[in-house]
Amino acid sequence: MDRYPPIADHGLVGDLQTAALVSSQGVVDWFAAPRFDSPSVFASLLDHDGGGCFRLAPDHPEGTWRQLYYPDTAVVVTRFMSPDGVGETIDFMPVLTGPTPSDRHSLVRVVRTVRGTVHFGLECRPRFDYARAAHELELVPGGAVFRSPGAVAHLQGNIPLERDGQDVRGGITLRNGETAAVVFTMCGPDGEAPPPPTVDGLTGALWNNVDFWQKWVRTSNYRGRWTEMVHRSAITLKLLTYAPTGAPVAAATMGLPEQIGGERNWDYRYTWVRDGSLSVRALLDLGFVEEATHFTHWLGDRLREREGPDDEPLQIMYRVDGDPHLTEEVLAHFEGYRGSYPVRAGNGAAGQLQLDIYGEALYALAESRAVREQGSYQGWKALAGILDWLADSWDRPDEGIWETRGGRKDFTYSRVMCWAAFDRGLKLAQEYSRPADTVRWTRARDAILEQVMERGWNEKQRAIVQHYDSEVLDASLLLAPRVGFVSARSPGWLSTLDAMERVLVSDSLVYRYDPEASPDGLRGSEGTFSLCTFLYVDALARAGRLPQARYTFEKMQTYANHVGLFAEEIGPSGEQLGNFPQAFTHLSLIMAATTLDEALDRLRP
Repeated sequence: MDRYPPIADHGLVGDLQTAALVSSQGVVDWFAAPRFDSPSVFASLLDHDGGGCFRLAPDHPEGTWRQLYYPDTAVVVTRFMSPDGVGETIDFMPVLTGPTPSDRHSLVRVVRTVRGTVHFGLECRPRFDYARAAHELELVPGGAVFRSPGAVAHLQGNIPLERDGQDVRGGITLRNGETAAVVFTMCGPDGEAPPPPTVDGLTGALWNNVDFWQKWVRTSNYRGRWTEMVHRSAITLKLLTYAPTGAPVAAATMGLPEQIGGERNWDYRYTWVRDGSLSVRALLDLGFVEEATHFTHWLGDRLREREGPDDEPLQIMYRVDGDPHLTEEVLAHFEGYRGSYPVRAGNGAAGQLQLDIYGEALYALAESRAVREQGSYQGWKALAGILDWLADSWDRPDEGIWETRGGRKDFTYSRVMCWAAFDRGLKLAQEYSRPADTVRWTRARDAILEQVMERGWNEKQRAIVQHYDSEVLDASLLLAPRVGFVSARSPGWLSTLDAMERVLVSDSLVYRYDPEASPDGLRGSEGTFSLCTFLYVDALARAGRLPQARYTFEKMQTYANHVGLFAEEIGPSGEQLGNFPQAFTHLSLIMAATTLDEALDRLRP
């Protein structure tokens, strides 16, 4: 067992309310329950010795490992091959599709030998509340019970267990065709033990899980060139969505570094208005209208929660249930992934001003008739009130899309998305004949365009730049042609694209910006940003640079991990960095694929 496996060396399983990471050596080293944003139960990915883990894998000094997803599902299969035999661990979580949050979440782990003889070893070492809460162990017939002040966990199955302090270990030898299984179930503090699992019951649960995911994927209308990657990204987005509210989290994990040993270690288990809004477009491109509509209802609830006419209408991020309180704290007892400290829980950026989120929100609400027609008159009044507020509030410095901690600036991308907010609002008002101060909105929209073109253009770079009175380039502006702010083939935009290629692109991978040229208040550097690489593909395709766009897209796919997942960044040695897997990366992959497909299809006779 590696002390700290590579970030990318994992598959993701989940039940649509929370998720777990399983390494290619059969170790669950990240799991939080009962929700994505709950305290961790297993977190050895952030502290090997004290974070807690659940290992179920062959005990053999030699051999090779392979991990894959059962096709078009969220079932992870980890295969071990040695001269003595071939064994598999199958991991999944029974899906919870209902609208009611549950305090019971089960991780099912099935082991079997497919050839020869294999001995499987088990270690289960839960560490509740980010390893801050002690627990007591009780061995019971057929398993064990772990009790802490705030939660109870049951481990049940047919693998013999023995006490190891307040943890358990065990093992079983299986011959060709034999199977064993254990189920780890998290409950609330008063939770009763689940019924003992049976072989038939777990077999049925496995195939029900396979059936659920394969039926869901079959509803996709994607018929393009990259079906496997696009559908894997779609499954990942759904895995990262909290079913009771429809809110997607940015990533399944917290604290994983953007630079090994650095301080850029954030908690991404929350719902960003920006990420969720852009995911609506990606899901609609694939035909997943129900998921897109569910999130727009969640977003509408946030808009209607505005307390007074002078309040900021939206916070940039929320908990999955809409709670705006995300107090950031440092978990000082965690050493961090490979010494990347501090490990942060919560996110202090929640209080930042990021004006672009209004553009992304309107972009989501305006993109599909199936989504738009869900809106009520009261919903329109709330939306119109937001635009009335924005008409007086858009021309302010803010922290920008990248949540820098170096002070507020006049970020160009924020202005571009404010333009998009007014543009979409005006189109909705006209299409549905809704009451609106269209004169005021039009005046604001036009003023933004003139300001950006006059102050956001840098003659030396021959490009639109990150913020006014600077020469710094920023890859977030790659979204400008997608939202219609600029023509994708206008001379000024093509010149901006050329400047980005000179400064931000490294062997087809794209940096967000240069932190040395634009200090962001943090020490250290970072890798290329995978989201930005896919946005670059989208912009290249819209600009008609199809050979370059296709090459960049195909090459980027080689940086996916062994099961098709992406973290936030690609490091200098090609390793994946940051929280994993990241929804923003996967939704931008879908956006790039659909745009590129459409552009390539237009070349056909």
